[in-house]
Amino acid sequence: MKDHITRRDTVQGMGALAALTLLGGTQARASVDGVPVSPFNAESTAEEVTTGLDLTGKNILVTGVNSGIGYETMRVLAMRGAHVLGSARTEEKAVTACNSVEGKTTPLVCELTDYEGIVACADQAKSLGEPIDGVICNAGIMAIPQLEQVDGVEKHFAVNHLGHFILVNQLLETVKSADQGRIVMLSSFGHENAHEDGIEFDNLSGERDYDERRAYGQSKLANILFARELAKRLEGTGTTANAVDPGMVDTRINRNFGPFMMFIAKTIGPFFFKTVPEGASTTCYVATHPSLDKVSGQYFVDCEAATPGKNALDDEMAAKLWDVSVDLTRDYLV
Repeated sequence: MKDHITRRDTVQGMGALAALTLLGGTQARASVDGVPVSPFNAESTAEEVTTGLDLTGKNILVTGVNSGIGYETMRVLAMRGAHVLGSARTEEKAVTACNSVEGKTTPLVCELTDYEGIVACADQAKSLGEPIDGVICNAGIMAIPQLEQVDGVEKHFAVNHLGHFILVNQLLETVKSADQGRIVMLSSFGHENAHEDGIEFDNLSGERDYDERRAYGQSKLANILFARELAKRLEGTGTTANAVDPGMVDTRINRNFGPFMMFIAKTIGPFFFKTVPEGASTTCYVATHPSLDKVSGQYFVDCEAATPGKNALDDEMAAKLWDVSVDLTRDYLV
């Protein structure tokens, strides 16, 4: 980490401070027609939203289980009886995480920049020969300060969206074979930081005017649009697809923050941030609660269905994103 604070760090830090200050308004709960009102809220924990549930016999794959929200999600789901297929970037991280929780777990390797490796991960999950009741796309990256690419695609978009696009499509038939399969995409209120016109299809390389805040926002917008389009394609089946915003949580996803932003996160953040158990609650609620067995294509905040930014409601954009994603990953799809 740099040992001095640059003007750029200060500007970014003030932006983070503004985001924290406005967090309450951005994250307001809002009921959505056709979605049951939740008994839970922003202060609910993953254990609380799963109290009384018996997930015995269910197989649920969770990406990014080695730390933070992914780890807590795995821990709680396993505690409730689920067999959790826990993936991390390396075998060592996956094994260490899976071995440290009580319950039935299986470690998997899923490095989201390695598309062939994602296919291998999916093949290993399918080799169980059992339905997969849920896929929770939790892993992600944020705030890469300089442009990085994966096969010519900007890295936030490649990892946060395309990697999970491959994984979900590889597993989709196995999830559809479950009694009530669920796909859960972790997004963020940061999806509203994407370009004002939404997905920049003509700049997926990120080479034009790269900005890490906008790039991350685009990837999180893609997560919501992917869930929205997938839900349409799953109509008439017993499988659902939804996106969730875990809220602001101080986890390793913040590791690319500059010095001033890290200072903001550590000093002011605790007054606004959720705890990790609170951050995992919306994921666990959407992935398991019986009241949501027919709810699909929605965006959840604080365990409640909410209305995302306008671009996240654009069905034409969602359909185009699907087609472009297929074109970019065709060699790795079923």
